[in-house]
Amino acid sequence: MERWAERAATVRVIGTGVMGRGIAQLAAAGGLTVELADARMDAVAAAVEYVHGMFDRLVAKGRMDAGEAAAAKGRLTPVGDPMTPFQDCDLVIEAVREDLAVKRELFARLEKVVPGHTLLVTNTSSLSVTAIAAELEDPSRVAGLHFFNPVPLMRLVEVVPGARTAGWVPGALADLVRRLGHEPVLAPDTPGFLVNHAGRGLVTEALQILAEGVAEPWDVDRIARDVLGLKMGPFELMDLTGLDVSHPVLESIWEGFYGEPRLRPSEITRARMTAGLLGRKAGRGFYEYVDGVKQEPAEPSAPSAEPRPVWVAAEDGTRERLHALLSSAGVAVERTDAPSDEAVIMVSLYEYAAGEYAADNGLPAERAVGVDPFGDFFTRLTMTVHPGLDPAFGRSAWAALAATERPVTVVRDAPAPVAQRLAASIVNVGCGIAERRLASPADIDTAVRLGLGYPHGPLEWGDRIGPDLLLGILRDLQDVTGDPRYRPSRWLVERVAAGLPLTAAGTGPADLL
Repeated sequence: MERWAERAATVRVIGTGVMGRGIAQLAAAGGLTVELADARMDAVAAAVEYVHGMFDRLVAKGRMDAGEAAAAKGRLTPVGDPMTPFQDCDLVIEAVREDLAVKRELFARLEKVVPGHTLLVTNTSSLSVTAIAAELEDPSRVAGLHFFNPVPLMRLVEVVPGARTAGWVPGALADLVRRLGHEPVLAPDTPGFLVNHAGRGLVTEALQILAEGVAEPWDVDRIARDVLGLKMGPFELMDLTGLDVSHPVLESIWEGFYGEPRLRPSEITRARMTAGLLGRKAGRGFYEYVDGVKQEPAEPSAPSAEPRPVWVAAEDGTRERLHALLSSAGVAVERTDAPSDEAVIMVSLYEYAAGEYAADNGLPAERAVGVDPFGDFFTRLTMTVHPGLDPAFGRSAWAALAATERPVTVVRDAPAPVAQRLAASIVNVGCGIAERRLASPADIDTAVRLGLGYPHGPLEWGDRIGPDLLLGILRDLQDVTGDPRYRPSRWLVERVAAGLPLTAAGTGPADLL
């Protein structure tokens, strides 16, 4: 209906937990009259008091005018019983617990008492909007608005139409979200919607790396933060969320897409969840917690080692950058066509394990280590160690890298180093979402930037890294491991072949009409 979002004046928020309170605060601050409802009146009173307190804090911090805060408080009305007679309510937002039966029963009751023009919205984060509305007489006015916690600060809102939602509703809800100062993205009513689906790229690959014994959780997190630029590593994130929440999401998304290998969960999180190693809330997860503070193991210092010259196997640009970095640290660098008998060999290539490269190119593998070129050596350096390495040469390589005064993480050799694998998985899962036409490239990137806090959305990030490079990494991982989780998305393959950016929708049949 035309201009619905501009005319909407009253919203009833059902549920007074963290999400309900946050939605009520946002809506009241945005100029809507908010009716706050819950089966328990004492919970409603506590929620109103909490939201009033949040407005007071914003005034104290200079983020809100005192007059605006007073007006917002005046727009917040406790009504108690969710079925309290509706006058001229434009929108109902349900924020009760994540239980399909509970939500279905609530919506069935609401349908009988709300005015005919009222939209019914669920804030579910994981349940199907279509399933919630399936038993209603008129599912056309039901949709999802998935807010993120904390609601006032997390600007992203997923707008999720069900299979029978009226065509005008998603656009109207998106306009309302913008009116409230947040950013809407149109998300599919598929497992995980958009953000949780896209987030599987990081977490599932991190768990695979751990399962293979390539690196410890804190090693992966440090690389994710320092090399990829993430605010939080995947294991920190799982500890913060809690495995009682994150593992069921891993399983439900994988099952919902009928066993798609890219989304495959791990036996590691199932076992840890069963053992009660849930994360911060339990005092122990992938990290230990003391009074809620993460106890991260100290980074090991480089061992004492005999100084040895370094010979680098890399592409020309990468070789020169690594030469310059090592030389400036006082490390002797060999610029010859082949390494001397005394030299440490540093293999700094994409799509290659160090031991494999040395064996394929007639180099002494016992003197070869890998150095990940991802990130151009600007922050953290990652050194990879294969089983045939002579420990004395490994220690010399570690000492040489540590002389650059950059932190060094030492991990096991693999078909691709940690940062390359994480980045390729993030981009490939994002490309898979685009390939299925579940969302537009722009919405995929916006959702991931705002909802997950990544420095770039997966498609724009892939363009920055280089689609052809990522395609090579994935194909090598698939060839070496035989694991279909590394199957490159057709979206990626086709755009590399056509010379298109990953953010380009490209030409489709409809463009020919």
